[in-house]
Amino acid sequence: MKNVLVLGAGKIGRMVASLLQGCGDYQVLVMDSHDGSLRETLALAPGAKGTGGRFDDQAAVDRALDGQWAVVSCAPFFCNPMVAERAKAKGVHYLDLTEDVAVTKKVMELAKGARTAFIPQCGLAPGFITIAANHVIRGMGDMHEVKMRVGALPEFPSNALKYNLTWSTDGLINEYIQPCEAVIDGKLVVVPALEGLEHMMIDGIEFEAFNTSGGLGTFALTLEGKVKHLSYKTMRYPGHNAILKLLLWDLGFREHREELKAAFERALPTTKQDIVAIFVSAAGQVDGRYMERTYAKIVRHKEIGGHHWTAIQITTACGVTAVLDLLREGKLAQSGFVRNEDVDFGAFLANRFGRHYA
Repeated sequence: MKNVLVLGAGKIGRMVASLLQGCGDYQVLVMDSHDGSLRETLALAPGAKGTGGRFDDQAAVDRALDGQWAVVSCAPFFCNPMVAERAKAKGVHYLDLTEDVAVTKKVMELAKGARTAFIPQCGLAPGFITIAANHVIRGMGDMHEVKMRVGALPEFPSNALKYNLTWSTDGLINEYIQPCEAVIDGKLVVVPALEGLEHMMIDGIEFEAFNTSGGLGTFALTLEGKVKHLSYKTMRYPGHNAILKLLLWDLGFREHREELKAAFERALPTTKQDIVAIFVSAAGQVDGRYMERTYAKIVRHKEIGGHHWTAIQITTACGVTAVLDLLREGKLAQSGFVRNEDVDFGAFLANRFGRHYA
């Protein structure tokens, strides 16, 4: 039985806690400052324990980390550097879901000399999208282009944005604003968010895709010099990109993030009927021939363990819990920085949590 601290009793944290506590191999402690969220999470994870505390309170984090084997941070991305620092000091394995590039770089630095594993960005994107992309390019030489696309969307869009809030509003706005990494002509570069608009179809559904921050994780560094072009883009229903540019640039909300967050949370409803679209395409040489390989998948909301979960909960929570499970089984490095591309695609999908992607 491994003791695991889950920071955050929000949408993702409650499913992480439910999966881990319900499998019988983990004793979960959930920390959150909101009593209502904590109660709801513990009701979905019978046997789990709860404790109050703010994610930016070092003393509270230290108390919660005592006696833990691992911590899974489902806290806002800006809280993670301190959490990772305290996990290193306490000798606790560290996993998070952040898409923020700067935060991940701090975690990478902290991982140097650590006696436990540090695995940031192990949710959906970055996370599973990198595992899938690494599988698609296996055995491929002279790679021309690798495309990675992910979209978390309402199943039944009903407003002009064709969007409902399905995950962290802070994280959503952050990926629309921050610079994006890409590989162009073999060199790692930074490209602006919201640009590179393209259109595509998956299972008869039309999407648009455009640059957003953080989805590549460490994959850009891994493939720099090995691929001519590498890009990550977020998928939305057509028309979303134009409205975002109006809001962020023409109306100036790029400089007033808290106002935009308040407007989104006031006007955009949440939904439990959602989909997650995943698309990876790679073109390169295989056995002397120029070949393209593609992986495409749409994950829908469904019932797991007697509870209904949204698609974004399933893909994010199952991403991090599968990686944690593989760490427990000794299938990942037990110390230092661990990249998503170190996770084997087959082992991930065979895992009891990862199989919900299959």
